[in-house]
Amino acid sequence: MPTPPCILTIAGSDSGGGAGIQADLKTITVIGGFGMSVITALTAQNGVGVAGIHAPEPGFVGLQLKTVREGFPIAAAKTGMLFSAEIIEAVEAGLQGREFPLVVDPVCVSQSGQRLLREDAVNALRWHILPKADLLTPNRPEAELLADMKIDSEKDIDVAARKLIDMGPKAVLIKGGHFGSASAAEFTDWLALPDEPLIALKQPGVKTSNNHGTGCTLSAAIATYLGLGLGIRDAIVHAQKFLNHCLRHGYAPGLGAGPPNHASWIAKRVGE
Repeated sequence: MPTPPCILTIAGSDSGGGAGIQADLKTITVIGGFGMSVITALTAQNGVGVAGIHAPEPGFVGLQLKTVREGFPIAAAKTGMLFSAEIIEAVEAGLQGREFPLVVDPVCVSQSGQRLLREDAVNALRWHILPKADLLTPNRPEAELLADMKIDSEKDIDVAARKLIDMGPKAVLIKGGHFGSASAAEFTDWLALPDEPLIALKQPGVKTSNNHGTGCTLSAAIATYLGLGLGIRDAIVHAQKFLNHCLRHGYAPGLGAGPPNHASWIAKRVGE
């Protein structure tokens, strides 16, 4: 077998295993990458909510990133929960000189409503991380926060996406999970590229409450497909199909909302 591409996730740890670093590494592995991690925060959480957050010293975050970059040929990377302005600045410094694509998932609030990004970190994210993104993947609340506007229509999606593009990302994917009802027959993720019309990327709806870590899973999947050599649009479409499949096979291993079932992709690949 060929050596898997090395895919890096820079994100927080979810002690419940459904989101964050844990979801990212599961995703990277089952799609066919070799996963590495830089942990930006430890969370005490389960499927019900986040009980607490502990962040390492920014210097140690930077040391993790430096050491991983020195030891592995990184094919692609993603960021998730970055927590504070100081950690964001350490990550920016650690990404200097990179030659691999970067997917930025601007994690701000957990599925249960717990804030995962300090107030002072929002502008730091805009200034230090967004300009480095090959792809930015906000959900509706994150896009509204970063673009500083309400999004109530397709026209608003386009305006917000252009405002985000102007902040420096090469592409923006506004995820459609927060638009429409949970029982909708299909959902649309909106891809914005500079100087091109907004692109609607549709997927069948999945009626499930086991959706903990969907944003982490999608962004990690996109990064992995980019590391496997796909272009940005193809990587997104493949990642959508991966997430959709895992959501259809999701279950709750404990209390509260469960995650997509990442392991179901292995059975699918074996069946093929």
